[in-house]
Amino acid sequence: MSEEHDYDLVVIGAGGAGLAAAVSAAEGGLRVLVLESEDEIGGSTQLSAGMLTASATGVQRELGVADSPARMFQHYMDLNQWRVLPGPTRAFCERSGPVVDWLLDLGVEIPARFSGDAHTPGLTRAGVEDVWRGHVPVDQGYGLVLALDRARRRLGVDLALGSRATDLLLGPDGVRGVVVDDASVTAESVVVASGGLARDPDLVREHLPDAAIAGEHLFVVAAPGSRGDHVRLAERHDLALFGSGWGLLLVTAEFQRFHHWRSGFPPPSRLHVDSRGNRCMDEDAPYAVSPGILADHGGWVWAVFDEAARTALPPGYADWTAERVLAEVESGVVRRAGTLDELAALIDVPARNLTASVERFNALMTAGVDEDFLRHESLAAKGADPHLAPVATGPFHAVRMVPGELVCTHTGLRIDDRARVLDTAGRAVPGLYAAGEAAGGVLGERYVGGGNSVAHALVLGRTAGSEAARRHSSQEHRH
Repeated sequence: MSEEHDYDLVVIGAGGAGLAAAVSAAEGGLRVLVLESEDEIGGSTQLSAGMLTASATGVQRELGVADSPARMFQHYMDLNQWRVLPGPTRAFCERSGPVVDWLLDLGVEIPARFSGDAHTPGLTRAGVEDVWRGHVPVDQGYGLVLALDRARRRLGVDLALGSRATDLLLGPDGVRGVVVDDASVTAESVVVASGGLARDPDLVREHLPDAAIAGEHLFVVAAPGSRGDHVRLAERHDLALFGSGWGLLLVTAEFQRFHHWRSGFPPPSRLHVDSRGNRCMDEDAPYAVSPGILADHGGWVWAVFDEAARTALPPGYADWTAERVLAEVESGVVRRAGTLDELAALIDVPARNLTASVERFNALMTAGVDEDFLRHESLAAKGADPHLAPVATGPFHAVRMVPGELVCTHTGLRIDDRARVLDTAGRAVPGLYAAGEAAGGVLGERYVGGGNSVAHALVLGRTAGSEAARRHSSQEHRH
């Protein structure tokens, strides 16, 4: 490397994607600087359960789970109706297993045991996949970030906190570095891993209009740095974007304000009914697909439950507790009535339909077999008893369930299968890469399941860092 550049690689963002890129590039011998706009590392990865969706891993093999990248690819593409980019998506599926093995080598612990949920370490059912692919690490997203940061320090990668890259230095031969505040940092390659756009309301309105369905009940759980910096870079430099209109919105009650591990969970004995009072879905449908089901019913449904279910809610959570539900009755968000007929009037649905829905739900779920929506299978997959108590004890309650929790956005810089950023003419910009939510092409309309975005961040980050190292090596040989 000639010393004409300050660094061989500058990485914008110190979340999972940026750290994976930095460590991978440093393993390849590059001098790397990581810029982080916030005062701590980790981004949205640190806030997550840390689960990674991956195929053909050592953890799967130890548990006797047969899987392949080809199988994961077919499932991923079909679920997204082949609207994501096939080349980058296939590369993601093929590299997901090796990235899990790489993380294990870095000290991440993912025990070879089956897990019943996203918070118990092991292999779990992450969503609607045909084979269990959710790899849950010990210490969750925080553990992933710690392991990557240990490797960063060991490899001598520089980190600058409170340093927001405001522009790229681009010339006719490709990227030349970045602008940080009023200073320039030159580099042979740059990885844009600055996160999504969930924290910028204007960009959310433009690129994820479905977020407006929840209205004032929308809340954002993405990291503070998710301000859409990559979108502004795209506009300034004629870089292509992909994935507009897509993102992950989780279904929550209107009074929820936190992710479920703080918020708590709605009572199991509840049914979801549409604006006609008819039960319309498996109430435990994976969050990968439940917003799409809601979209077929006007964007939201009513969750109906009884007094026994309310009083059985466990204490200690921020939102779903017996006391909080009563408080939300007072505020008018939760409707409460002595009989189903009175509740139907409060939520403006035909009483005949609501009563019939409740009676049908009670008959099916007390028997433990949901012939209509197969909810017993979803419950069993979580290790929960498919036999539910009847919704029969007044007073009865109803609260609207909306796509209210904005987790991540999928509008990113369009990439190829090597994580190289493409311009609006479809050409790869020499030396410019993207990873995580700042990369568009793989995260689609349908979120494949828990671990989709974390694996996407780390796989593309590792790809980008490795490609930057390969490019550096080829240029050195040329000189």
